[in-house]
Amino acid sequence: MVIGIFGESCTGKSTLAAKLKEHINAQIYTGRDYLRLEKNEAAALQSFRTKLREAVNGENIIYVISEREHLPLLPDGSIRVLVTADLEVIKTRFAVRMHGNLPAPVAAMLEKKHGSFDMEPHDIHVISEQTDIDDVCRKIAAIQH
Repeated sequence: MVIGIFGESCTGKSTLAAKLKEHINAQIYTGRDYLRLEKNEAAALQSFRTKLREAVNGENIIYVISEREHLPLLPDGSIRVLVTADLEVIKTRFAVRMHGNLPAPVAAMLEKKHGSFDMEPHDIHVISEQTDIDDVCRKIAAIQH
């Protein structure tokens, strides 16, 4: 089973992936982690695509995506989980990552990107701080082949 968890930065995708791994035996890839599969980028990308296609009906892979350009890597049959959060929640979490300071250009970038995943097709929508993560994990585990 392939579970694509996608959304903007600081929405809770990695937290969900880690919690989901407690419910199912899965390997987690984030962003461009697939580059570790091969020595060159093109080969790594091809290997990752093959790995994901084969995993749809095999091993469990969780792919955490923060860049829309990586969404097409999810093969047909993947479970697509959109994770969203209020803009102020994202800004607060991002400021924590930056040791309490959120520079104006970073805030502007977050504002510009906010909602960029909202129209993407998904099977499950997790609204950070409003959705019970354990409940989502149980639903996904129940889908497992």
